[in-house]
Amino acid sequence: MFGSFGTPELLIILVVVLLVFGVGRISKLGSEMGKGIRAFREGVREGQAEEKNQDEFKES
Repeated sequence: MFGSFGTPELLIILVVVLLVFGVGRISKLGSEMGKGIRAFREGVREGQAEEKNQDEFKES
């Protein structure tokens, strides 16, 4: 329907997003996304460790 997006189209979209939101807000958004991803990874690791502990407890 829309075809493929090439480099020029992506650059135009990037410029429009920068004009609408500004650099400061985009950097804050990126920072918050990074924190969210980090928290998600930590949660997954904790869940895997907890699951491993439960499996070891069942085997004992």
